[in-house]
Amino acid sequence: MRYISLYVMIALYLAAGVNHFIHPGTYKTIMPRFIPAGLNLPFVWVSGACEIVFGLLLIPTGSRWLAAWLIIALLVAVFPANVQMAIDFQRRHSPYTWLAILRLPVQILLIVWAYSFTSRNN
Repeated sequence: MRYISLYVMIALYLAAGVNHFIHPGTYKTIMPRFIPAGLNLPFVWVSGACEIVFGLLLIPTGSRWLAAWLIIALLVAVFPANVQMAIDFQRRHSPYTWLAILRLPVQILLIVWAYSFTSRNN
């Protein structure tokens, strides 16, 4: 079961990272307002590249612990974008506001999941 969880995590971060390059506009729109508009696209690309690299680093056992910590750091770093999305959806009275709000505690679950791979004995 542990390996299934690991492979699902790898697939999740690889797919999410690739999606940043296929649909960058989706991610640009949720950038927090404190990030200058000219940096939105580069931030989308960097976060997508990080997801791909960190997902790949989960594969070798020797780098898995580091990848898990880097994923945790990334999840914390992108949390303001998830908050911005929830705020924007609420302001627009989007029917998907509940999903945007649900995404916030899901970040905590993703952090806990990544933390399960931080041991150097994985």
